[in-house]
Amino acid sequence: MTQAPAPPPPSRRRHDREIISLAVPAFGALVAEPLFVMVDSAIVGHLGTPQLAGLAVAAALLTTAVSIFVFLAYATTAAVARRVGAGDLASAIRQGMDGIWLAILLGIAVIAVTLPTAPSLVDIFGASDTAAPYAITYLRISSLGIPAMLVVLAATGVLRGLQDTRTPLYVAIGGFAANGALNAGLVYGAGLGIAGSAWGTVIAQVSMAIAYLIVVVRGARRHGASLRPDAAGIRASAQAGVPLLVRTLSLRAVLMIATAVAARLGDTEIAAHQIILSLWSLMAFALDAIAIAGQAIIGRYLGADDAKGAREACRRMVQWGIVSGVVFGALIVLARPLFVPLFTSDRAVQDTLIPALLVVALSQPIAGVVFVLDGVLMGAGDGRYLAWAMLVTLAVFAPVALLVPVIGGGLTALWWAMALMMTVRMVTLWLRTRSGKWIVTGATR
Repeated sequence: MTQAPAPPPPSRRRHDREIISLAVPAFGALVAEPLFVMVDSAIVGHLGTPQLAGLAVAAALLTTAVSIFVFLAYATTAAVARRVGAGDLASAIRQGMDGIWLAILLGIAVIAVTLPTAPSLVDIFGASDTAAPYAITYLRISSLGIPAMLVVLAATGVLRGLQDTRTPLYVAIGGFAANGALNAGLVYGAGLGIAGSAWGTVIAQVSMAIAYLIVVVRGARRHGASLRPDAAGIRASAQAGVPLLVRTLSLRAVLMIATAVAARLGDTEIAAHQIILSLWSLMAFALDAIAIAGQAIIGRYLGADDAKGAREACRRMVQWGIVSGVVFGALIVLARPLFVPLFTSDRAVQDTLIPALLVVALSQPIAGVVFVLDGVLMGAGDGRYLAWAMLVTLAVFAPVALLVPVIGGGLTALWWAMALMMTVRMVTLWLRTRSGKWIVTGATR
């Protein structure tokens, strides 16, 4: 008689429950961001290849303008979670309010820079003469929603730190539905073309920011946390985010270099690259759901002086990351005949993207480990190491990617360079996690 396998140990089951309860709702909220771009790509792609190529450049610039400030979410999650672990909810929410005020100030500054420089930014990315006008139009209109996007980041960080990933899920669902309806109605119904797509995204983002603010303000009042801007608190939030800003700038530089190289390969290549990048981002955010759980869980354990729990949670989340990466890679391969025609009917674009898409599928298990360890170190507040590790990754990736137009290989070679980038990240993050130097307990690091 075959003996039944032994049940997993209690600590493992506990970590699984924590990971699932936070990661599943986080997954739904995280995929909303790439889904926004995917909806735009699917709708604009049927307007024509020049429009899709213009969207590719503008979306890369817009995403960069917002994503460099992702520390508003990540640093806030870690800081709030530590204070939650230490049992100080009022201080936790006050920390989050400082991040929201910082988000508003940064958003205004980004608009002031983006509006007048849009043509120059598009030109730097090497957009063709046919694609550039569409890129400029989309970038200028969409930049008006940047303050709302940054507020969403900061408020999301507050809720994640409070171990609440369900509210961001509900807001994301509403925002995604509104974005899809507005895009379809404004692009085709109102005949606004690519401008309609941009306006639809702006309206959806502003609505999401308002919803988040209502939730956070209610929480602040309930726990007696001040809503007023505090110069010292805002300054402290900015300083805490500097290492993560360096890390994110380096990562965005990787994606910008990849888009610039694809643009110089031709309109067909950049259009295919935009589709692949949208899908890659979707997979990245899906894997990052476990990392988000890691930020909240690791921060809480360290805040509660539970180093053992933090180590066990880290180990279990890495296992989750590997399995998830394998599953997502298989889905890309099996479902490609179904989703590729949704983005473009141009046969040349389809033929160009499929080989590169297979490279993305093969690299997903590596990505699973990368995003999980990234989240663990963020939750621990180990931003300084993350900054240096990403600078090393950029130094390896940049020369390889820039050689692609010279040595040949087209878009597939470019995505092999992206796979190399992810491998370097995995090695640097694994070395740090293995060392144990990231484990620092207490309400503050």
